[in-house]
Amino acid sequence: MKKLLVPCDFSHQALNAFQFALDIAAKSPNSTVHLLHVVELPVLHDSVLMPVLSFEQDLMDELKEKADKEFDIVEKTYNKDKVKVVSEVLFGKVSDMIVRYCQDQQIDMLIMGSHGASGVRELFIGSNAEKIVRHSAVPVLVVKDTFKGPIKNIVFPNTLETEHQEDLVMKVKELQHFFGAHLHILWVNTPLNFTTDTETKKRLEQFVKRFQFKNYTINTYNHLSAEEGIIDFAKNMDASLIAMGTHGRKGIAHMFYGSLTESLVNHTEKLVWSYVMKPEPVTA
Repeated sequence: MKKLLVPCDFSHQALNAFQFALDIAAKSPNSTVHLLHVVELPVLHDSVLMPVLSFEQDLMDELKEKADKEFDIVEKTYNKDKVKVVSEVLFGKVSDMIVRYCQDQQIDMLIMGSHGASGVRELFIGSNAEKIVRHSAVPVLVVKDTFKGPIKNIVFPNTLETEHQEDLVMKVKELQHFFGAHLHILWVNTPLNFTTDTETKKRLEQFVKRFQFKNYTINTYNHLSAEEGIIDFAKNMDASLIAMGTHGRKGIAHMFYGSLTESLVNHTEKLVWSYVMKPEPVTA
């Protein structure tokens, strides 16, 4: 985790994410924290008295200058360990610019603050964190409140399939190793996906054997809802972080099926780490 990106709108949540990123970078030699501020400009219409292009350029220059001053204040206030910090201001759609920046700068992990979303706002708008979780090609770690650590327990909910999870499991192992944490592999038993204890235990044992986990527990948790079951289990285990894979569904698939990972980002106060799993190969 040499390159960490923190999207920064200078909110309380964003500053929490920046502090968390600085803590991680301080423990990883030669790491860099990238601070990115994205400005979505309003749609302007041309007129005789005020040409659009001239106005937009003046506005963009003013907003960039203001953001650069804020960056200086933020870094002086929080970067006590003198971690290398790179700041950038971009103009465009927030989620698109963040995903593109990750690709261009070869970011290892995206750390972002979020206040979550609920009710009508979640249904029609969602949070930027939710959108980025769905589209990011790099792992995303969402921070809600100030977190000093250490991270001792990580909950890893899983479908327990032994195929097509190699990339996800490798990333989770790297995360576990970095924090030196205990991993709790979890299957949530709900009425809609009920399996017997005997069957679940067998699948859990096959899963850990296939991927050769270390420093772990295997767990079955019964609940009416997979999401609420994960949240309750994480509380009971005093876990700081929930690590999950997501298929990054888009369009109609997302409308009908949604994403458990995205929902957790909105509804839990725990740290949530997510990684978009590679699509399964198409077979003839």
